[in-house]
Amino acid sequence: MATKKIVEVFKIQAPAGAATPAPPIGPALGPKGVSAPQFCQQFNERTKNMEKGLVIPAVITVYQDKSFTFILKTPPAAVLIKKALKLEKGSGNPLRDKVGKLTQAQLEEIAKTKMPDVNANDLEAAKKIIAGTARSMGVEVEAN
Repeated sequence: MATKKIVEVFKIQAPAGAATPAPPIGPALGPKGVSAPQFCQQFNERTKNMEKGLVIPAVITVYQDKSFTFILKTPPAAVLIKKALKLEKGSGNPLRDKVGKLTQAQLEEIAKTKMPDVNANDLEAAKKIIAGTARSMGVEVEAN
């Protein structure tokens, strides 16, 4: 079996189980030769067991014959932090305005979720990365 020639690899984010070919997804896929309805159907099928509306990144590989494959990633750390603290959004001025406090248990849970996609060798390093994201959003992190 001959390998297909890869034309392009790109990332896209869509809500779990609720991707539609409407903007922003359709216009992002169209110029790259990917069928937006076909992608949305496959994406929704693979994310139907996840929490509705949770933003899921996908890495899409487009081949020369216009076929495609995609890999689902874990939700962004900021999305997981907002979900854990039930926040609408992060702080506009993170140094001055704090919007919540992340406990060590919540930090560890988020780090375990992100472990497959984060550039860390162990859980402690992953926790430091997530804590940095939290601080940049105006969320205080409980000390150990």
